[in-house]
Amino acid sequence: MIILSQATDYIQHVYQVIEHRDPNQTEFLEAINDVFKTITPVLEQHPEYIEANILERLTEPERIIQFRVPWLDDAGHAQVNRGFRVQFNSAIGPYKGGLRLHPSVNLSIVKFLGFEQIFKNALTGLPIGGGKGGSDFDPKGKSDNEIMRFCQSFMTELSKYIGLDTDVPAGDIGVGGREIGFLYGQYKRLRGADRGVLTGKGLNYGGSLARTEATGYGLAYYTNEMLKANQLSFPGQRVAISGAGNVAIYAIQKVEELGGKVITCSDSNGYVIDENGIDFKIVKQIKEVERGRIKDYADRVASASYYEGSVWDAQVAYDIALPCATQNEISGDQAKNLIANGAKVVAEGANMPSSPEAIAAYQAASLLYGPAKAANAGGVAVSALEMSQNSMRLSWTFEEVDNRLKQIMQDIFAHSVAAADEYHVSGDYLSGANIAGFTKVADAMLAQGLV
Repeated sequence: MIILSQATDYIQHVYQVIEHRDPNQTEFLEAINDVFKTITPVLEQHPEYIEANILERLTEPERIIQFRVPWLDDAGHAQVNRGFRVQFNSAIGPYKGGLRLHPSVNLSIVKFLGFEQIFKNALTGLPIGGGKGGSDFDPKGKSDNEIMRFCQSFMTELSKYIGLDTDVPAGDIGVGGREIGFLYGQYKRLRGADRGVLTGKGLNYGGSLARTEATGYGLAYYTNEMLKANQLSFPGQRVAISGAGNVAIYAIQKVEELGGKVITCSDSNGYVIDENGIDFKIVKQIKEVERGRIKDYADRVASASYYEGSVWDAQVAYDIALPCATQNEISGDQAKNLIANGAKVVAEGANMPSSPEAIAAYQAASLLYGPAKAANAGGVAVSALEMSQNSMRLSWTFEEVDNRLKQIMQDIFAHSVAAADEYHVSGDYLSGANIAGFTKVADAMLAQGLV
């Protein structure tokens, strides 16, 4: 029985419980700490959250599914990977969150992503809960047939646990249109045609226009709102972007449309600097069509130079940093380098790309900081719009979806600002996003009783 009354004591107690249960899940503990350190004023004003033990209930997933994924490689050898689906919280709607295929995937990674997804989804204003899944399967270097066989095996098990009103997965790192197609084909074979059960589908079988662009566009829209709120704008700003996947590619495109000059992008091997501005069409051709490496960009563009290592170690001047690669890609020292390079703004396109030490450096330097759960919510927002279109048997135009996305990102920023103001942490967009997402989910949980 919880008898603690002080908010700080209660937060410390719950964190210790989680740390004792899952001491080795470092990413998950980091994600929890990121939220816990910002919600003390909420608990002080709402002792009913403490009485209902909302934090311990919120941080324990409703359901965790782990399973074996056997598949045959092209040589006829049996391979085995692990599959995961964490159905974290359904207080405001069916579980919604992507599937990640990457060697780093483990239970800690999937739980951290699912926990973040709860608040991200709440911030969109759409009726979707939080979940996440994936496998330690590495699609790099695999043939289309190997990826198909893996996806079919993965979905054979996953199909038992998902459904239109239960759990609707989407793509994430390593899961694009090709993988979603294979996954949906197997689901349809096993369970029948239900287009709303996966999002990120191809346009000719229930997908939504602007879904591919959504996370990158949404990041640019959110950053634009943050700039405007601080009497700034994109024109004349030099922008550093990491990554070269969907998020990075379409962030480059939209930032340049809004007047910024993007000078970098990267992959896991290295990065390019192009003082004339990155050409997103060339990056898209290399990464999405040819499935090549970002080094190829420097071979094709005379003004570009390629370097091994992390873009956040580069010594180059820029005003805005948009990390769009992966979690914890920016260390504390790299954050200090970023600040030394002249950055005044950081907005996150990847999930939790900044380490705790990096966030502390941003805050110490008074940077404008847009956290991932707010800044990169565009992808899941348009996934939910795809669900709506599937339910209505309609397809909206690109402009309709894009306009809805822009409004959602504007609303996310506005709600984060309002929450920060209400709890006397004005200008702290991290706290504002955490508080706005947390209170919505906590109130829904209270309303539904002890479930």
